[in-house]
Amino acid sequence: MRRPRIDPPLRPVVAAGATLGLAVGVFGLSFGVGAVSAGASVAQACALSLLVFTGASQFSVVSVIGAGGSAAAALGGALLLAARNGVYGLALSRHLTGPLGRRLAAAQLVIDETTAMTVAQTDARAQRTAFWATGASVYVCWNVGTLMGAVAGEAIDPETFGLDVAFPAAFVAMVWPLLRTRRGALAGAVGAATCLALIPVTPVGVPILCAAAGVLVGLPDPAGPGARPRSEQTEPGARSGAAVRPAPDEEPGVGER
Repeated sequence: MRRPRIDPPLRPVVAAGATLGLAVGVFGLSFGVGAVSAGASVAQACALSLLVFTGASQFSVVSVIGAGGSAAAALGGALLLAARNGVYGLALSRHLTGPLGRRLAAAQLVIDETTAMTVAQTDARAQRTAFWATGASVYVCWNVGTLMGAVAGEAIDPETFGLDVAFPAAFVAMVWPLLRTRRGALAGAVGAATCLALIPVTPVGVPILCAAAGVLVGLPDPAGPGARPRSEQTEPGARSGAAVRPAPDEEPGVGER
């Protein structure tokens, strides 16, 4: 049986998607360990990864429940973190056409990584390849990593080996790239201050929900001080349809699911 042939121009796209999936699988390991250490069973941890499949929301749910928070607080935080995927879906809708079944499958794979890989391509065929190759790789590696981490976490005591720090370490790794921008750092500072101020006086999970308000200060204000007139923002080639990239400080970080 002959192996399916990949066109040479698409090979780097497929290879990049596979590499990204392997990297994300490491976070799946940490999620599996952390979920079991927080009280979830192996089946529950795997079900979260299979059905929810958005890492930031999964980490948030399990960390809030593990700390004694209510299901409502855990769900609220998870929904806030997952809201960005709806925006990604709108941005990718013109690239992901076809029968209803295919689009439903694609909806499950709309995450940070697939969005970043798709929009980085310059033609429609490469965009579709990047989405499906990255989505399949990340989905498989994330779920395999979750299973391996959950089984390991159930077999050993995570605190004995220091694995109980998996959640904090994973969150720091996901947030760190976003703090390199001025707006990201300001949003992080406001969120952290809000959370710390509310911890002594509110139930577990509520400070995390309120800290999400920090994202509001990170949104750009096109009409604010120093904003250029609209006529000056149009670069050569923009009228012909060429994409104009934002300044480095304004690019959204795409590193967390």
